[in-house]
Amino acid sequence: MEMDDERAGAEFRKLYETVFPILFRVAFRIAVNEEAAEDLCQEAFSRLYEKKMVFPSLDDAKYWLIRVVKNASLNYAKRKERERKIYQKVFREEQRTDDSGEDILIKKESQSEVRQALLRLPENLRTVLILKEYAELNYKEIGKMLGITEGNVKVRVFRARERLSAILAKEDV
Repeated sequence: MEMDDERAGAEFRKLYETVFPILFRVAFRIAVNEEAAEDLCQEAFSRLYEKKMVFPSLDDAKYWLIRVVKNASLNYAKRKERERKIYQKVFREEQRTDDSGEDILIKKESQSEVRQALLRLPENLRTVLILKEYAELNYKEIGKMLGITEGNVKVRVFRARERLSAILAKEDV
């Protein structure tokens, strides 16, 4: 019995060390908050551990965790956006800009505009682009995770990039 617990603990540690960086990148790109991203990742691992879930392979566990973190991050981002809108409506405050230097300001504005443009993409295109660009998954991994073909992933990534580029060009970013 002890051997199984030790082996399970070692497997969990290996999964955690291997997958946490990927999960964090996904969560951070969606939630746009380091602390929240870390919490979302920890919650996913807690669910996995508490439910004593067993997967046929490390990849299957990784894909499950990415799905959980992606969904939790999207929910977090939607909740924060609603809170921000309510806050602005109630207090009618303009968003403040960082005036510690022109370069910093331009960079922050550009990042914000790209994030806003990314949010304007349909969810199926936004998801594959985030998984490809920020989670650094390959087409095959994304397809397996989302339950679509590798070819479909490539098409969606291409379309997402095209739309994002069009949105940014239209807004002159």
